[in-house]
Amino acid sequence: MRCGFKVMDFLSIKENKDFCRIYAKGKSFVSPVVVTYVLKNRRKNIRVGITTTKKIGNAVKRNRARRVIREAFRILAPSIKPGYDFIFVARGKTPYVKSTEIVRALSAQLKKAGVMK
Repeated sequence: MRCGFKVMDFLSIKENKDFCRIYAKGKSFVSPVVVTYVLKNRRKNIRVGITTTKKIGNAVKRNRARRVIREAFRILAPSIKPGYDFIFVARGKTPYVKSTEIVRALSAQLKKAGVMK
């Protein structure tokens, strides 16, 4: 607990079969900084997976990309309907942009997906 709110309000997707299912059946939304896959689940919670490839850069850049995406999603999480799985795929620009730009891109993608309250 830091600053009065929970660090994680969502569950992580860790199983390869879950990633494969969401890639295959989910709807994708693309922007220059992040790609979002959305799929409705049968649970009442939000699950999130973040992927970064070696194309992004070295470990430091990949970790920064994951941190920035996770923080942007944490900011938007209260306004998202429960019952969805999300996968966020970092792009080449992701480690170099500010989190506000990621928030803007994610917000637009999630509104287009129809998962915002």
